[in-house]
Amino acid sequence: MGLPRIAVELGRFLDKTEGIAQSEQLFDLLSAFALSFDCPWIAYGPLAPDQKILKPARRDSAVILNYPDEWQERYLKMGYDRIDPIIKKSRQGVGAFRWSEVYTDASTTENERRVLDEAATFGLRSGVTVPLHGPAGSFTIMSFAQPSDREFQERTITYLEIAALHFHLRISKFVNSSTPKKVHNLSLREKECILWSSRGKSSWETGIILGITDNTVNFHLKNAMRKLGTTSRTVAAIKALSLGIIEA
Repeated sequence: MGLPRIAVELGRFLDKTEGIAQSEQLFDLLSAFALSFDCPWIAYGPLAPDQKILKPARRDSAVILNYPDEWQERYLKMGYDRIDPIIKKSRQGVGAFRWSEVYTDASTTENERRVLDEAATFGLRSGVTVPLHGPAGSFTIMSFAQPSDREFQERTITYLEIAALHFHLRISKFVNSSTPKKVHNLSLREKECILWSSRGKSSWETGIILGITDNTVNFHLKNAMRKLGTTSRTVAAIKALSLGIIEA
């Protein structure tokens, strides 16, 4: 994509976000912009200063991502949040960076590289991450991923960084000012089922652990997903973690 067209696309994205006060709508607009750079996958989520997983310091913060469900499930099941080199690198600087830079960095361990190797097998072959540091130690990361090994040009990274910052500021503005705060009111059993689901357990395995049938587990998971506004148990687990409803 030539420079004039990139500038036009960025301008359209910025214009379209004006007046939008729904995170899902903003994410859809950002996704459409990212597709201009062949990036079909985006992940956005806040982290508390002393945490590694996508779990915000504020309970009203947003976690939004469209990574392949299979990769999300694998990531949670294997506990890759604890060794993800992208998160480690994000804490060390303020500028956007290529995943390839992290992979080849001498300080990246073989275990950390394994996270990126496996991500590639699920289609996330290269990416760019934008660390978004804020006041009072607040910290958010946004990643853009593509299915090819092609390196991101510096110009592309700059435009993605601008879009990420704009998205972050828009989200922060209306999420932090919105009242009343949404209460999900998950029952103890629903929390238990979501917790074990976040650890990669099947309904049958969760039933054995909790001493209930797998049908009962599915019943509680269905209720939890409805309360969390999703039809995916994986996304429900991520939301529950991000909202502090369950602990990793």
